[in-house]
Amino acid sequence: MLLTTGQAAEELGCAITTFRRLIRAGLLPGLSRRGVRVMIPLDVVQALRERRQAPLGRLPAGEVAVLRVGTARPAREPDRNWLGFAASLTPDDLLKALRGWWRCDAASVAAGGVLPVTLSGYVVAVLTGLERWEKNRQGRHAFPDARLAGYITDLAAPHTVITSSLEGDRRLAELLLGSRLSSHSGGAIAYVPTNPAS
Repeated sequence: MLLTTGQAAEELGCAITTFRRLIRAGLLPGLSRRGVRVMIPLDVVQALRERRQAPLGRLPAGEVAVLRVGTARPAREPDRNWLGFAASLTPDDLLKALRGWWRCDAASVAAGGVLPVTLSGYVVAVLTGLERWEKNRQGRHAFPDARLAGYITDLAAPHTVITSSLEGDRRLAELLLGSRLSSHSGGAIAYVPTNPAS
């Protein structure tokens, strides 16, 4: 059975624009077209609905920053070609697209030890190596030593690519990738308590 983007978004309880970001990022398998409509297999939508919540309680910090991104778009910057996320980007391009510049509390980002990257509420990449940061004249921060621990190429399965050889990075990527992680912020960075019940 195939669903329209509107039906799929309704099944997931999200806006159509939110669901379309997952399509544009290349994260959903088995898509087909009927005229101008994109059709999504029901089992893909069900898999998305059943994705587990991010187990933030297993992280050592009391709060973690979350980078909320859109789908990749070309960047007009000397050090990177893209901003945002797409499953088709190379690991090098993806890391450059995700490691800054944002308005944030850089010390809080670093203190969390990990930066989950979410697209439409799903963790699609994980950054580590956040101990050092730079600040530009606009008050935005970048983390030049950030490492891409891993990322998702298929959210339904999910299929993950682990890109770091460090054991701690691998554990964090395996723990978080493909999980659901809701966050609220007026900007790119949100701050989420890891144990909200306490």
